[in-house]
Amino acid sequence: MKREDAIVIATWRYPEPYDLYSMDGSEEDIADLMNGDYVSARDAEGSLIGFYCTGISARVPGGYDAGIYEDDSLVDFGLGMKPELTGQGHGIRFVEEGIAYVKRSLPEKGVRLVVATFNQRAIRTYENAGFKQTCVFTSQVHGQETEFACMIQRET
Repeated sequence: MKREDAIVIATWRYPEPYDLYSMDGSEEDIADLMNGDYVSARDAEGSLIGFYCTGISARVPGGYDAGIYEDDSLVDFGLGMKPELTGQGHGIRFVEEGIAYVKRSLPEKGVRLVVATFNQRAIRTYENAGFKQTCVFTSQVHGQETEFACMIQRET
């Protein structure tokens, strides 16, 4: 992730109820995006359309208490799409491209992601990409208890 991409991504604002995915544009957010777990995603014309992340950066704190991170046969995966592109049917291709990126690096691993349960459009997209929900847990987000689903894809 290049700094200029991190600066742009850190300022993306999602509408309610998806605003829990928004960052505040702080130097801390920018540094997090540049920690080595994140990569920028671009379309065929080279425009920034989102990001993918793996490892600890893709984890939700409440998942530790729920025990979801104990299976090391899985790689943790996160993603974010440019707000203006969400809800337009681009999600499945974006998810599949991200999974292909992960599989190039870690072909022997299954993929685990976590999504807020209210985000039904993302859950449908993940199910269409072959993910299965394994459990539900809560985690603090911006000071509020939020319910999340753990989803796993063992094969592509």
